[in-house]
Amino acid sequence: MAFVPTGPEASFFDALDRHRASLLAVVKQGAGEAPARVTRVVSRFEDSVGLQMIPQCITRKIKSDSPKSVKKFALILKILSMIYKLVQSNTYATKRDIYYTDSQLFGNQAAVDNIIDDISCMLKVPRRSLHVLSTSKGLIAGNLRYMEEDGTRVQCTCSATATAVPSNIQGIRNAKFLLIVEKDATFQRLLDDNFCSRMSPCIMVTGKGIPDLNTRLLVKKLWDTFHLPVFTLVDADPHGIEIMCIYKYGSMSMSFEAHSLTVPAIRWLGLLPSDIKRLNIPKDSLIPLTKHDHMKLDSILRRPYISCQPFWRKEMEMMADSKMKAEIQALTFLSSDYLSRVYLPNKLRFGGWI
Repeated sequence: MAFVPTGPEASFFDALDRHRASLLAVVKQGAGEAPARVTRVVSRFEDSVGLQMIPQCITRKIKSDSPKSVKKFALILKILSMIYKLVQSNTYATKRDIYYTDSQLFGNQAAVDNIIDDISCMLKVPRRSLHVLSTSKGLIAGNLRYMEEDGTRVQCTCSATATAVPSNIQGIRNAKFLLIVEKDATFQRLLDDNFCSRMSPCIMVTGKGIPDLNTRLLVKKLWDTFHLPVFTLVDADPHGIEIMCIYKYGSMSMSFEAHSLTVPAIRWLGLLPSDIKRLNIPKDSLIPLTKHDHMKLDSILRRPYISCQPFWRKEMEMMADSKMKAEIQALTFLSSDYLSRVYLPNKLRFGGWI
């Protein structure tokens, strides 16, 4: 059954279409944005890719004849043997599956997770190449069809229900834009307000906070396949900005997989600290920054990629000066459906992203 467009008239997407054209022009030039590199102890920042592990990084040795590392060495061999069987039989397992094959031996899930990451880094291959998957926690909705690896055809809808982010997909349908929503509560509210239907064709995804690997892989595949505009909707606080940076630039812990996870073309749609002032959100709807918030904000401002984002820096400095933060729900002061009916449509129509 074909998708029936129920969204706004074509002229509504003029700003989005211009934005996509500029993204495609950059892609054809062979770079993500203006090149910039900063070397750190284990990672190098490149604006077209994100945080990457440098070749001359710190390494550690695990020896079979060392009492301190003999158990770790044995666990690595155990998991390597399981990975070999998975690859040979062309089957897949989750990290949780691997842990439960011998939970007493592994001790805890974190031990398995760390070893799999170490193996992926050591072999210089994405985790998917090891045939090890993560359990998805993210959700997706909108104008999207895809085929899972086992041949199952899935059609997402623009209704008030969402589909779990798949661990692997083989085919995707296009859309005008992709909106990444930080929190599940906001994602569900947008579904309840029929945002996807009114903005069709579009796709929404949430990682329910800090995104899991599958959610990041899906966002990356949507970008690589269609080069559609990708926007983030996060709280106007340091934690929301951190989550946006993970999608856009990656993280130190996964820098060895940067090429398969990051989307430097992502833009910050909201909630901007400047929006709080522009919309006259009352102070009693705001939250004072905590000591931890100030430390997190200072840490983000010192990161190399912020030097390439002057508008982001200005917004964060505005937040630091005001000593206040705001959740997306603060917009309900204006009206209960202000986010879905006014704020987001206007932002998308008039190019209100940075």
